[in-house]
Amino acid sequence: MDRSRELGEGRITHLLIKFSVPAIVGMMVNALYNVVDRIFVGQGVGSMAIAGITVGFPMMIVLMAFGMLIGQGANALIAIRLGEGKRDEAELIMGNAMVLLVVSSLALTVLGLIFMDPLLRLFGASEAVLPFGRAYMKIILYGSVFQGIGFGMNNFIRSEGNPKIAMMTMLIGAVLNTILDPIFIYLFKMGIKGAAWATILSQAASAAWVLWHFAGGRSVLRLRVKNLRMNWPVIWPALAIGFAPFSMQLAAGLLNSILNRQLVNYGGDLAVSAMGIVSSIATLIVMPIFGINQGVQPIIGYNYGARKFDRVKRALWGAVLAATAVVVFGFIVIQLFPAWLIGFFNRDPKLLALGTRALRTFNTMLPVIGFQIVSAAYFQFVGKPRQAMILSLSRQILLLIPALLILPRFFGIDGVFYAGPVSDLGSAMLTGFCLYRELQHLEERHLEGLALEET
Repeated sequence: MDRSRELGEGRITHLLIKFSVPAIVGMMVNALYNVVDRIFVGQGVGSMAIAGITVGFPMMIVLMAFGMLIGQGANALIAIRLGEGKRDEAELIMGNAMVLLVVSSLALTVLGLIFMDPLLRLFGASEAVLPFGRAYMKIILYGSVFQGIGFGMNNFIRSEGNPKIAMMTMLIGAVLNTILDPIFIYLFKMGIKGAAWATILSQAASAAWVLWHFAGGRSVLRLRVKNLRMNWPVIWPALAIGFAPFSMQLAAGLLNSILNRQLVNYGGDLAVSAMGIVSSIATLIVMPIFGINQGVQPIIGYNYGARKFDRVKRALWGAVLAATAVVVFGFIVIQLFPAWLIGFFNRDPKLLALGTRALRTFNTMLPVIGFQIVSAAYFQFVGKPRQAMILSLSRQILLLIPALLILPRFFGIDGVFYAGPVSDLGSAMLTGFCLYRELQHLEERHLEGLALEET
């Protein structure tokens, strides 16, 4: 059975497993970078070092945003050109994208180094945390070009239809980072700088893997010197396509900045460290959901286009069920073993107490997040990007930022922790209302189709 027939006729459960598992592995591996850094830094350097990484995270989000702008935008055009049989044009787009990835990374490095201290203060660094953030981010910025190439160009490997090789790109980086972190931090006694060097060397290895793939003769697309000249008419459409994920990533950076400042204002540096740990744990729980989304997207999209709306609903609810199972399991672990989870990062008694409270409170509504994320993405899968963007932004931006600004005025540091469940519940209710109306419309179209078949 060819791929198209399989999407339209294959068993939904089998398709979900086949398409989602590689994506879940890739997303989990990608999430391990910062989690591993924070674990080794927390155990080897201390809680202030965790805060240093946390206040530097918005800068790292900006670096990733430009990788998405160029990488995901160019990826969409490359896939289209390959589908049209225009490999030369696809290679031209890839060459231009690589140049832009390198140039933008170098520009961000220069700007970041010049405005390092003001940016870190803006992102919530106190005078005690600033030296840690500065030491970590200076090295991260030196290696930003490796992240740009590895993260940005890995999209093009997927365009060729090589998801396993794309997964290897992330796996190489994550495994090497896990190996180098304890060597640099403990053996060479480099502290937080060791964690940063481990990160950029791992990213360099991923970048080398990607370049070797495109230059080594194994790939569908080849990286050619003649294509490494900027051709703006070629690259502008890619930037237009990549602007949506770019904007959402920048919004995530804004959120992190506001969150850090509220943590410092109402709970001090220890609260920043605690929330850095909470974010790491939550990321590991939520990342599989994005893998499920990547897996269910072609199933829903194909069957929606084929007007097989019963299969669309079965795929949607199958993905919702799988995502809900993941977050419910994570919720149970968090509520039963919060101190054990926090202790992986640092066992300072004050941090354990505050981190335990933050972890339990901030994730009170974790069981509804699987439904919210999958259902919001559904609208993107069926070609309704406006609804998808509003619902996706509702949880992390439109509801969470106002909650972070208002609730701490009444509840102090607990108000920062309450903002999480308030935004989770509110966005889930909004998403549920929109999905209910969408599925009613889908059912009407399904019945219309059955009536036409009968006549």
